[in-house]
Amino acid sequence: MVTVSLLVNKRIRESPLFQEAIKNKIVSYAALANRIKPEIEAELGGKVKASAIMMALRRMEERLEEEAKPRKPILYSSELLLKTNICDICLVRSPSFLRNLSRLYGLIDFEKGDILNIIHGSHEISIITNEKYKEKLMAFLVGEKILNVEENLVAISLTYPKEFFYTPGIIFEVTRKLAWEGVNILEVVSTMSELTFILAEKDGMKGYNVLREFIKR
Repeated sequence: MVTVSLLVNKRIRESPLFQEAIKNKIVSYAALANRIKPEIEAELGGKVKASAIMMALRRMEERLEEEAKPRKPILYSSELLLKTNICDICLVRSPSFLRNLSRLYGLIDFEKGDILNIIHGSHEISIITNEKYKEKLMAFLVGEKILNVEENLVAISLTYPKEFFYTPGIIFEVTRKLAWEGVNILEVVSTMSELTFILAEKDGMKGYNVLREFIKR
C-alpha cells in the first residue's frame, strides 16, 4: 500500500541535496513539505496535509542519522589514482564488434599503465581508454555505429580492501558525496577491489579532492 511516508522516503532518496540538508539540520521542514507536497499528492492521487509530510520528514531524519553512524573504517587504507587524457567512445552493441573484441586488447600498452575499460550494456557498449589510442580505436571501429565520443576526461580510481565489497551503502555514500559537491559522473567502472569514476576534465581535481577528503574522514 502506497503511503505518504513511503512517497516522502522515495522523494528524499532521489535527492542527495535534500538528504544532506536533512542530515545537517539546515532545512525547514515546513518549506520542504510545501515544496514536495504537489509531487506527493500527484503520486498518491489525492490531497495530503503538509503536517503529514513534515512528520514523515522527521522520521526520515532519524533514519538518515542512523545510516550516518560511523562505519568500520575500511576506507582509511584506500588509495586514489588520477589519470588524465581519457576518452570514452559509445557504440551500438553488434555481433561484428563482439567477434573482434579480443583484437582490441592488442592496441593498448598495458605495461605503461594505460587503461582499457569496456562496459557492456544490453544495446550499447562504452570503451574507455587513453586519448592517444583514439585514432587507432576509431580505425578499429570502422563499420560500427558510433553513438558518442567524449574527450578531455579523467579517470579517478579508488582502491580499497576486500571489506568494501561486502559493506552496504559505501558506493552510495561515495557517489552521493560527489553529487553533493556538484561533480558530474559520466561513467562508473567497478571491480572487487577498485572503483573508478570517469569525469570531465574540468571536474577532475575537484572530484579528486572530494574523494580524498571522504577517505580521510
